[in-house]
Amino acid sequence: MAIQKREAEPYWNYFLALEEDLVELARYVEFSERNFQAFSTEMARLLLAASSEVDVVMKLRCQQLGEATANMRDYRGVLRDQEPVLAGMRAFIPRYGLVLTPWENWRRDESPDWWLDYNSVKHQRNTEFTKANLKNVLNAMAGLSLLLLAYYAHDENRLRVVPAPSLFTPPQELASKQHAMDGETGLFFNREEAGQAGS
Repeated sequence: MAIQKREAEPYWNYFLALEEDLVELARYVEFSERNFQAFSTEMARLLLAASSEVDVVMKLRCQQLGEATANMRDYRGVLRDQEPVLAGMRAFIPRYGLVLTPWENWRRDESPDWWLDYNSVKHQRNTEFTKANLKNVLNAMAGLSLLLLAYYAHDENRLRVVPAPSLFTPPQELASKQHAMDGETGLFFNREEAGQAGS
């Protein structure tokens, strides 16, 4: 029997692994505004992992745009100028009726609140542990999902990523969930609209 192989996407696979952990977390903490300030060791782990990956993917996206960057201030400058719609882009979690705009602070030329809180948890966990909360985790994961979609949508050799996420639904201007001929459900990129979202 033959084995067929397609190229693995380590960044996408890592996001999906984190998303699985987030789905598991939802069994114990309802994704509701009333629980947004709930915090825990597991949420700290997810916040640190997702935000650290945001740093990695931001650097990749900036390199894709031909820009050298070193930190959030640099990333914000490049992406705010070259991909301005990212600041208002929404990530959806339909299962819980949530709409997140994790990059909206960029409209005021500020780092996202969840990014600042991630750094507080990372460097002063003994005093800032309460910032490892559900609201920050959800925003960090939403921010990562949007960055990854922007990154992949601007790769001309890529039509889709598979499998589709189980929790997050992408904004229509970037991608849509579809079944492919090979039977897999993936996110197919909206090249025309994504092109308007940045180069």
